[in-house]
Amino acid sequence: MAPVVSGFSKLSKSDKIKWLVEHHFNNDQNTVSTLKTYWNSDHKLQQLHDEFTENTISNYYLPFSVAPNFLINGKRFTIPMAIEESSVVAAASKAAKFWQHRGGFKAEVLSTVKVGQVHFTYTGDLQKLKTFFDSIKAELISSASHITKNMEKRGGGIIDIELRDKSSEIENYYQLHCTFGTADAMGANFINSCLEQFADFLTKAASEYNDFSEAEKNIEIIMSILSNYVPECLVRTYVSCPVNELPKVGELSPLQYAEKFVRAVQIAKVEPYRAVTHNKGIMNGIDAVVLATGNDFRAIEAGAHAFASKDGQYTSLTNAKIENDVFHFSIEIPLALGTVGGLTALHPLVKLALHLLGSPNAKKLMEITAVAGLAQNFGAINSLITTGIQQGHMKMHLMNILNQFQATNEEKEQLVNYFKTNTVTHSEVVQQIEKLRR
Repeated sequence: MAPVVSGFSKLSKSDKIKWLVEHHFNNDQNTVSTLKTYWNSDHKLQQLHDEFTENTISNYYLPFSVAPNFLINGKRFTIPMAIEESSVVAAASKAAKFWQHRGGFKAEVLSTVKVGQVHFTYTGDLQKLKTFFDSIKAELISSASHITKNMEKRGGGIIDIELRDKSSEIENYYQLHCTFGTADAMGANFINSCLEQFADFLTKAASEYNDFSEAEKNIEIIMSILSNYVPECLVRTYVSCPVNELPKVGELSPLQYAEKFVRAVQIAKVEPYRAVTHNKGIMNGIDAVVLATGNDFRAIEAGAHAFASKDGQYTSLTNAKIENDVFHFSIEIPLALGTVGGLTALHPLVKLALHLLGSPNAKKLMEITAVAGLAQNFGAINSLITTGIQQGHMKMHLMNILNQFQATNEEKEQLVNYFKTNTVTHSEVVQQIEKLRR
């Protein structure tokens, strides 16, 4: 067991590694070499990465890939994706290629409202609290003017503040439910700064409000924090084409293909066990773009899954139907993304990714990211209802298995050719490697 360490964050990077290796890796110098292998040789760039977070000892790489041929609202995009799962980029690229000949993807941002809340307790008369809130609301908003000034110049700011009574759920619990526009920023720091200002003003104003009793003046702030549930920061994207333009796959006619596709989505609508995996596939595409563009994929994941549960049961984020002999496939999803602030002006690959996308504003990035999710879901369902998910996935996974066995380039070439016509399984790959080496 490692000993308790004091002042670890103040140690140099080398001393952090020394302590780590001494107490967790039995002084194995290969561990040191592995960590240092991933350091950037550009010391200034490495320092930039070191300062993104605390206690940095190395860099953790993910493949930075691109998926070309995305036709979105009549404009062609090559989408950057940072992800380790082997089949994601291939599936997205295949879907992009398929739909570029059928009108491409259409996308629109429906709304961009974001939410933050001040949670507090109040003991007293509800009507007096409502009257108090109404009397200070304008001042409450203006109290944050020093914070909102620059955001307002960019077209954002505070939209509204509501007093919400939650005391039926938790005794004496109330909240200020605040809505914001954050222009091209994701806006977390802006929102949280405003909320903390609201909390300070609320408690001070309450302590000076003459119509409150002494108990009522004693409003206690529990916390002030933005919400990652943003059902009003919503983007919709869709594809459609006449059913007869869909492919004939194996025994399936275009109509049978469309009907089977719609049934697959309907199953994800009603069966939560399927819906979770269905939506995970959507997030494969979305998270990859979110990561590549320096946004917060944890926040996006949380908001998306909450949105999938908004009607009381976890369900599919995508929809599919056949109407008047036309196949329709769409998604509506909340995406609170930014193209300024955070890592967008710091991380070199993030800057490159945004440049690759034509330096989009936040709304355009929302559209592009939603398209990646819809494309990924289309690719997954297409595989599931035709060849099965494993055929394509395992062929993409083949190289990972070969690398586990340190296959030579010659071995890789022979085995890739072999598995062009044979099913990839881990045991079969092992067997063929051993056969080659014998």
